[in-house]
Amino acid sequence: MFSFFRRKKPGAPTEPAPSAVEETPDQPDAQPVEAEPSANVETATAAPPTPDTRSQGSAAGLQQQEPDIPVASPPAPPLPELSLSAELADEASDVADSAPETAPLASDPLAAEPEPDTPEMSVPEMAEAPQTAPEAAAGKGSWLSRLKQGLARTGQSLGGIFVGVKVDEDLFEELETALIMADAGVEATDKLLTALRARVKKERITDAQQVKTALCDILSDHLQPLEKTFPLESAKPLVVMIAGVNGAGKTTSIGKLAHAFQAQGASVLLAAADTFRAAAREQLMEWGARNNVSVIAQEGGDPAAIAFDAVNAGRAREASVVMVDTAGRLPTQLHLMEELKKIKRVVGKADGSAPHEILLVVDGNTGQNAISQVKAFDAALGLTGLVVTKLDGTAKGGALAAMAAGSHGVRPIPVYWIGVGEGMHDLQPFVAREFATALLGD
Repeated sequence: MFSFFRRKKPGAPTEPAPSAVEETPDQPDAQPVEAEPSANVETATAAPPTPDTRSQGSAAGLQQQEPDIPVASPPAPPLPELSLSAELADEASDVADSAPETAPLASDPLAAEPEPDTPEMSVPEMAEAPQTAPEAAAGKGSWLSRLKQGLARTGQSLGGIFVGVKVDEDLFEELETALIMADAGVEATDKLLTALRARVKKERITDAQQVKTALCDILSDHLQPLEKTFPLESAKPLVVMIAGVNGAGKTTSIGKLAHAFQAQGASVLLAAADTFRAAAREQLMEWGARNNVSVIAQEGGDPAAIAFDAVNAGRAREASVVMVDTAGRLPTQLHLMEELKKIKRVVGKADGSAPHEILLVVDGNTGQNAISQVKAFDAALGLTGLVVTKLDGTAKGGALAAMAAGSHGVRPIPVYWIGVGEGMHDLQPFVAREFATALLGD
């Protein structure tokens, strides 16, 4: 086919024949043509074809047809595929070249560096967000199982006490020791055991397992003030500021929350205001890519300025939620605590009612130390909620009971989410009854 149109006409200038192999180097059907250079093709067209070459259905066989055939044979299927692939390659190249020019914001790194494969990669991630009723029920059961496994160490120390024992004062003494060892604190332990003794006496409970059930009910009521639904639709955009100490899991929690918010139909925008920790911006951008969420970031920029730009961008894009990631710091680092206060003030200038939610991410393994963190950050920022992470494998799950009791002068702050793993679905809303059941090893 190509050799017929490339015959040199009398008096016409000689031009090099285009090579289909160069246009589409990745096409497997072009291999026979690649083996025949242009000089060999001209030689093959001048010689009469042999029976063997006429029997071949490949592109090389078509090139060896006689030059005096008046009508060209229909094109073989591989040749249109070569031409079509070349057009698609050119079109993909044009899209890649023009994409940066149409980026919505120069400060948006995800929009400034698009790739042709990005839309195809993001479709499965977005498609898995909605869940049917059976899938949601299965996920709920799986979460309860993971929660019980995560609190197994605490549950073994508490739940094992009720096996084969009598209901007497020795049982209450063992319970007191186990609750304190689980970091429930003295105040919460006294409150729980006082209520348990009164109930056992009132209902004349003589079975140890019934005592355990009664303790589960009392603990659920004790933790109830910490249970609160996150007000996702209370403002638009809902500006959420995330704080915490180093290594508590702030950035990872933000990525999981972005996934959870999108599953509820909310659009999310992230702000990488952690300019202190190395690779913090890249980590947040990676979570944004996994969730198909835009990230406002600036290398080496002022954290307050980045948060300010993110709030304005969220309003311009009509985002549902804007989450601001901040650098980890200890409460004793006063200059860094002042930086947090500055971020809060500047966000308030971008939106008079923002930040609407100020969340503290707490490592569940810290136990009683988490109470001092909550107290210090609450005094500086006025916390609205907590995210307790890394409860899997901890023996200090009773720290939430200490928070609910107001130990060390800490007011009960709602616990919006708890985490028991690194998976995307391992961060779930806190439910007092579920937590109490898992804590006692039921």
